[in-house]
Amino acid sequence: MTESPEIPLPGSIGLSHVRSYEWPAEDGLGGGSPHMHLACTEAYVVTHGRGAVQTLSTDGYREHELEPGAVAWFAPGTVHRMVQHEDLRVTVLMQNSGLPEAGDAVFTFPPEVLADPDSYAAAASIPREADEQETRAAAQRRRDLAVSGYLTLRESLRAGDAEPLREFHRAAVRLVGPEVDRWRKLWRRGALATAEHTGARLDRLAEGDPADLENSEVCLAHPSRRDGYGVCGLRDEYEIPGATLPYGGE
Repeated sequence: MTESPEIPLPGSIGLSHVRSYEWPAEDGLGGGSPHMHLACTEAYVVTHGRGAVQTLSTDGYREHELEPGAVAWFAPGTVHRMVQHEDLRVTVLMQNSGLPEAGDAVFTFPPEVLADPDSYAAAASIPREADEQETRAAAQRRRDLAVSGYLTLRESLRAGDAEPLREFHRAAVRLVGPEVDRWRKLWRRGALATAEHTGARLDRLAEGDPADLENSEVCLAHPSRRDGYGVCGLRDEYEIPGATLPYGGE
């Protein structure tokens, strides 16, 4: 059994475990920072407790209850907010391995913050060299600022106006534009390489070649860090290929 695995998780997914924040936001609900992904589908596998996921799309506002055994997933462009009711814990599965931690998560900050890359970066970051109290305060400020922008988007959608959400999409694309070439390299080394490896294996199987089966491997990993301050809550993360690594500054 390999303790430091060199092979990715199935499909080159990213993996983490999250315990949703309990801090109440301005609407009285505890939970995570509303955000969206631009290139990755995300899934919540609920393992404990109760909560909800609130989503915004051009189709409107939705809320789905979360309880153990539920699986919720959302495509790129879906704004999502994890809401805490009672000790909610989820396993998070992320498409495209390292892309989410390379910046493919844009917070629903107010438009004036989204309009300025430096202001956005300052609001989104958590200081690396800080004590526990400062780190927690930074994570809560980030969450609260994202909720503030999110509630404005939600009220517009409820009033039948999707234009503010579309403008958020446009602002997010402008923010991440300079990073896309770097993302493409990560995708090629991760998810694409994994899919191409499967294709090559299928070719060998079709030829009747069993050689790949002699290179089997069993891997085991444990969290490399527990209770880091993630986007949605306190997060356990793994340092294995394709697994969810720390967001910048966390």
